[in-house]
Amino acid sequence: MNPKSQEARNREENPFEGMDIASAEPLNALISRSPCTQCGKSRMYFCYTCFVPVAQIEGKIPLCRLPIKVDIIKHRREIDGKSTAAHAVVLAPHEVTIYTYPDVPEYEHNSRTVLLYPGTDAYTVRELFTGKQSAVSYSDQRRAELPAGYNVGTLMTKSYNRDWSQHIYHVEKLPIDRVILIDSTWNQSRGIFADERLQKIRKIVLQDRVSQFWRYQKGSPRWYLSTVEALHQLLLELHLCAWGRSKHYISSPTIAFSIHTEDGHFQCTPYKGQYDNLLYFFKYMYEKLHTLYKHDDMLAYKRSMT
Repeated sequence: MNPKSQEARNREENPFEGMDIASAEPLNALISRSPCTQCGKSRMYFCYTCFVPVAQIEGKIPLCRLPIKVDIIKHRREIDGKSTAAHAVVLAPHEVTIYTYPDVPEYEHNSRTVLLYPGTDAYTVRELFTGKQSAVSYSDQRRAELPAGYNVGTLMTKSYNRDWSQHIYHVEKLPIDRVILIDSTWNQSRGIFADERLQKIRKIVLQDRVSQFWRYQKGSPRWYLSTVEALHQLLLELHLCAWGRSKHYISSPTIAFSIHTEDGHFQCTPYKGQYDNLLYFFKYMYEKLHTLYKHDDMLAYKRSMT
């Protein structure tokens, strides 16, 4: 999609339109900070070191159940209060775990554990279902498409092989059990990625999606997703490739994917927003900031689309 098109501008104005995200009324009801029930530090909505909501909203915020386990490896210099990784743990506490590098688990090197990182040998989500990589590698496509000066290892992507999004595989179960994400700036992530414990794990990349994260990173394009956005996108791609989307659901990230029809595939559970609440805090903070600042005035949204 052309980022300068009217469609792109409309999506930019309301990026969460169509998503099934719970009401933010419990957050709006909070008028002051309160001590974390575990560490005692003053927090507003949740504790980003203990990963628990403040007592006033405990039991009132939506929790997500994810179909896979998620390990987030955080760089020790990543600022906890500015990262969206905590959103994922608070909202999906049963499936998401955060580790601080170099505290990295010993992973089994099998095809059911993957690392979300755009290495030169990375698979697309579709290729997880087929088990085969395209004859033209991810790195070759990126190298051919990226402007001069960009490295093939960046998270910036453009549309490619978009016809695959129309195919539903109707599988009994997803092709992976666990995904590993690196939570850091791009430069910091390279050191973590070089760890031999991660090098042997199969890498995957995501389709293009414009980030709505308000945190500015100098020199990074709008295709750099925050941690919780990247996790949401990955779950969407897995679910939509496996089982399609419901005819009653449509949002910007899912519009290109096929609608599941009643055709005898009773094992399929079409997507109808099951993981959208991962963006519960993200959407609230996005909208809160946009009441204080104009979208076009914020440096994060002035980053290049290409």
